[in-house]
Amino acid sequence: MSSVLQPVSTGGDPSPGASPGTSHDASYDPSSGPSPAGKYRPVSSHLAIAPPVSVVIPAMNEAENLPYVFKTLPDWIHEVVLVDGNSTDATVEVARELWPGVRIVGQRGKGKGDALITGFEACTGDIVVMVDADGSADGQEIVSYVSALVSGADFAKGSRFANGGGTDDMTFIRKLGNRALCAVVNRKFGARYTDLCYGYNAFWRHCLDEIDLDCTGFEVETLMNIRVVKAGLKVQEIPSHEYLRIHGVSNLRAVRDGLRVLRVILGERSNRRALRSRTRATTLAAVGPVPEKAS
Repeated sequence: MSSVLQPVSTGGDPSPGASPGTSHDASYDPSSGPSPAGKYRPVSSHLAIAPPVSVVIPAMNEAENLPYVFKTLPDWIHEVVLVDGNSTDATVEVARELWPGVRIVGQRGKGKGDALITGFEACTGDIVVMVDADGSADGQEIVSYVSALVSGADFAKGSRFANGGGTDDMTFIRKLGNRALCAVVNRKFGARYTDLCYGYNAFWRHCLDEIDLDCTGFEVETLMNIRVVKAGLKVQEIPSHEYLRIHGVSNLRAVRDGLRVLRVILGERSNRRALRSRTRATTLAAVGPVPEKAS
């Protein structure tokens, strides 16, 4: 995989007045799939990247919100993978109309975690970006996530509470709960997070082998954040602004999902202790018994 930043001029001089994110290869349609082999994808009039970027969007009955979501996605991304959670509205049809090359993947089970895992398995890009389908995330921020990854980070974690971030959607109770749970994770796992339960993240696809996701609900973001720290991966927080859901009602329930997040934290803490015990036992077995001192 490549982690290289190159001038756009590598693939041809930008035309005068070209806007950021505009491809200068007239034969290439960004929505139809990857750019031609060996070509860089223009990110701005002065920057291009080589790694292909996959965007995963879990969606269930989000037909009204998808026009806003797709409108903000940059045209240089490699593919859009929409995971349909058995929608009863026109979610799939609207997605195909908005992005003709979209990959539609049917969700096998239930829950956001299950949808994301399904989408990750279908990705073909080197970089994977998670974006919600409710219109709360600005796709134009993807460039910040990708820039962090190609500059050396393994995991680019969105934060509504980092300097420059913000949220229009969280109630006082949710902010308080998020802060408390974040403090627990920071203390127990040695992290330095400012936000814990946010679904706008990006990472190199190879990281999936090291974090081994195995949960189905909204707690999936917390599980990812904990396991990237446990795996020793390099994390960089990206300031992000969360907007209000445009249409519909969220399935998130503060108390119910907060308890699920807490159970994940406690479970991962227990697993960490068990791993330490196994590691210590293995080390002692390899070294052998300590010889007794001669009297």
